[in-house]
Amino acid sequence: MDLRHLRYFVAVAEELHYARAAERLHIDQSPLSRAIKDLEYDLGTQLLARTTRNTRLTWAGEVFLAEAKRVLTAFEQAKRSGKAAGSGFRGLLRVAVSDGTATPQFATLLRRCREEEPDVRIQLFDVPLAQQVLGLRTDLYDVGFAHASTEAAGLAAVPAWTDPMVLAIPARHPLLAHKRVPLAELLRYPLVLFHPEQAEGAYRQVEPLLRTVEVEPEVVEQVANFDMMLALVVAGYGVGVANASQLSQYRHPEVVARSLAGISAVLTTYLLRPDAPPSEQLGRFIDRAVIADGDETEKGVLVDDKR
Repeated sequence: MDLRHLRYFVAVAEELHYARAAERLHIDQSPLSRAIKDLEYDLGTQLLARTTRNTRLTWAGEVFLAEAKRVLTAFEQAKRSGKAAGSGFRGLLRVAVSDGTATPQFATLLRRCREEEPDVRIQLFDVPLAQQVLGLRTDLYDVGFAHASTEAAGLAAVPAWTDPMVLAIPARHPLLAHKRVPLAELLRYPLVLFHPEQAEGAYRQVEPLLRTVEVEPEVVEQVANFDMMLALVVAGYGVGVANASQLSQYRHPEVVARSLAGISAVLTTYLLRPDAPPSEQLGRFIDRAVIADGDETEKGVLVDDKR
């Protein structure tokens, strides 16, 4: 068994079609089939159940797929780290980002890292929260950022920064009659909210807020990221609930920011890491994350109370 077998298996497992997998790999179907048979022989178990109609993963195949992807990811990271070292970098931090936490505060943090430790390379991974948690526990990532804390064994989570939570409202929407929008009034209109799995952390923070009044929200779309939310708001699908710093940078003429009345709501970004003493390099990174909060949390908040 070698990395080639793993790549071939992952392609077939994701496509669930040998011809499409062979086309994706730029090889003939015959050597692909032989490689899968060799892999199953080495493991002593069937990974793929194939009929004339379809191909599906066995339970062993599902388990092996997750591990194969982890091995291939680790190998690609090792290659990139070696290349980086050859280019003069003397350190590497693998940083996972989930839930659309690449905010202005995060950009400030990266800038400080480049200025203060230019020989430390930062490798970024944009992944769902569940994948980030798994990667932190299996040493694929050194640290991560998400809108959710975690109770996963072996991990620690601390608040990194907070950002005011505001409404993103289409221009000429009836809610703009309010300088600060009552929650009960908001819930009379369709909403565009974060997806409970693809943007799990943000969903966890926004959803309880909407449940504080006895009105069932009308959710027309659930999105994975801030950009998709704003696109739907501009298109008039509904009102979004977003963080102020990102909305202030967006500055689209068809979107107006409003605060909620009587509620001082914030979106908290958490720093997640293995629950062990950090290296000196990671410790300095964590310290900078706290400084980034102080610099950027209240900057650029655009709430138009005049319209």
